[in-house]
Amino acid sequence: MSIIPKLESKFGRFAIHGLVQIIAGFQLLVLVIIMVMNKDGAAAYLQFLELNPERVLHGEVWRLVTHIFIPRNFSLIWALIGTMFMMWIGRGIEGAWGAFRVNLYIFGWMFAVTLGTLLFGWPAQGLFLYQTLLFAFATLFPDEEIYIYFVLPIKMKWVAAISAGLTILMVIGNPGLILPVLVGHLNFLIAFGPGFISERARMAQVASRRSRFDSAKAPEGTFFHQCSVCKKTELDDSHLDFRVLDSGEEICTVCRAKQIPG
Repeated sequence: MSIIPKLESKFGRFAIHGLVQIIAGFQLLVLVIIMVMNKDGAAAYLQFLELNPERVLHGEVWRLVTHIFIPRNFSLIWALIGTMFMMWIGRGIEGAWGAFRVNLYIFGWMFAVTLGTLLFGWPAQGLFLYQTLLFAFATLFPDEEIYIYFVLPIKMKWVAAISAGLTILMVIGNPGLILPVLVGHLNFLIAFGPGFISERARMAQVASRRSRFDSAKAPEGTFFHQCSVCKKTELDDSHLDFRVLDSGEEICTVCRAKQIPG
């Protein structure tokens, strides 16, 4: 029994059900609060929520959680669409994993990112949390489809690939982000990396066995039967049957029929 099922059997009852949906809902709530405040008040409120290492060390521990509620898009329409999208993803992942493993996935991300922020001053990119949830859903349900602008169907594996490509371009443009990006995706790498590696190893073994099998095949043009009379082989006529004579030589059924007295 692996460690995660053991932990789940002991602590599974404490898991928060619908955690992804809760986070998405709080992010939408923060956006609504910001929209009804004036510009200075909104800026101060966002600073109150962000993960500031210095303020955390002074006792403002709520920042360890509230930073993930900061919206990444301040358009209400897009925020509503994003909230519904994240809730849909959350239901799918929780249906596949269960609440405990979703909690472990999210809190593991929070721990890694918080540690990186406190120790190295890396920015706490809440966007990466949503991206790792997208990657997890796309890995579990690669052929599930969504509709871009409610018209164009696209499979989740391609949505995840586009998102990953944009992140790679961001890192190429700013190589200093490579470590923060890796830490921000550590939960996904831990959850799916071993399975991906073992699957690639299995495919390599299958390819190796296939290669050995193909190399062991007889070269093209090799025949196994040849008539001692007409010299035809099974390559000349696939319908020919061959019989072994007392002498050990082979004869095709056509020649054998000619030799049998009528």
